[in-house]
Amino acid sequence: MILDKLQNASRYYGLHPLFEKAFNFLQSFDLETINTGKHTLQGDDLFAIVSDGTGVPQDQTRMEAHKKYIDIQYIISGVDRMGWQDLSLCAAPSEPYTDERDVAFFPDKPTSWVDVPAGFYTIFFPEDVHAPLGSPTPHRKVVIKIATTLG
Repeated sequence: MILDKLQNASRYYGLHPLFEKAFNFLQSFDLETINTGKHTLQGDDLFAIVSDGTGVPQDQTRMEAHKKYIDIQYIISGVDRMGWQDLSLCAAPSEPYTDERDVAFFPDKPTSWVDVPAGFYTIFFPEDVHAPLGSPTPHRKVVIKIATTLG
């Protein structure tokens, strides 16, 4: 897991061939007014999902992990409390992985919590089991999905 502010995005370009394009999307659009929903940036290899919502109490979050996609979760407004735990420390999934949805859910509770404010982002790799939306406050965010294997 990586937590940083958008101004430092260039530090991470070398981690994946599409990171620069993903961060350019975040820096090139007025994210306060962009339409909610899915924005295709490079087919199934790179897309963004913009959402407005309200989280849930921390104890009601669900731990999730992905195999096909890396998440960059950028907070546009509000704060998103996110939990984290390494996959190697997790129990067996409570809802097994489905390829169609690219998600498995785990019964574990996070070992760490962080409040991610507007202008900051997290990067979750496949080994990063995470629990987003862990505070019952309004927020606007964009989740960029980056394929682990380019098609």
